[in-house]
Amino acid sequence: MLRVLLALLVSSLPATAQEDIADLVAEPGWQVHVTGYDYDTLLERTLAAVPEHGMAVVTQAGPTGAAARRGIEIPGNRVIGIFNNDFAVRLLRLSTEAMIHAPIRLYVTENADGTATLSYIQPSGLLSLYSDGSDPALRDVASELDVIFAAIAASAIAR
Repeated sequence: MLRVLLALLVSSLPATAQEDIADLVAEPGWQVHVTGYDYDTLLERTLAAVPEHGMAVVTQAGPTGAAARRGIEIPGNRVIGIFNNDFAVRLLRLSTEAMIHAPIRLYVTENADGTATLSYIQPSGLLSLYSDGSDPALRDVASELDVIFAAIAASAIAR
């Protein structure tokens, strides 16, 4: 009975309110931090944490604002590409192919309950695609990046 009632309620809402986007679910190799912060606060905290840990924001993209200008409401969603030139040069010297992942991305998403999540694929997982594990220099770069990404996340989500 409740399902029928909810279906009737949802079917009477405008199309933009019916569009559901699922909360992010952790996949293998991902770090996912569900927070008590709202989307705007977590986005601001994440952007502030990046330079605190020696990295730079080099790209940002998200569909939320463009969708709103089209009259479509979707939850907050921002991909933030971060890197620095030291890591770029080191990585390029080790694997031209691995540079496809530079900048490495952080992902801030708004949850259905109004909170926000910060997530990312661990750099070591991304960079392992370009080594059979036998290249200690590439492993070292990946490990350093894992530590930096974890520190950025910790700063962004700290209470």
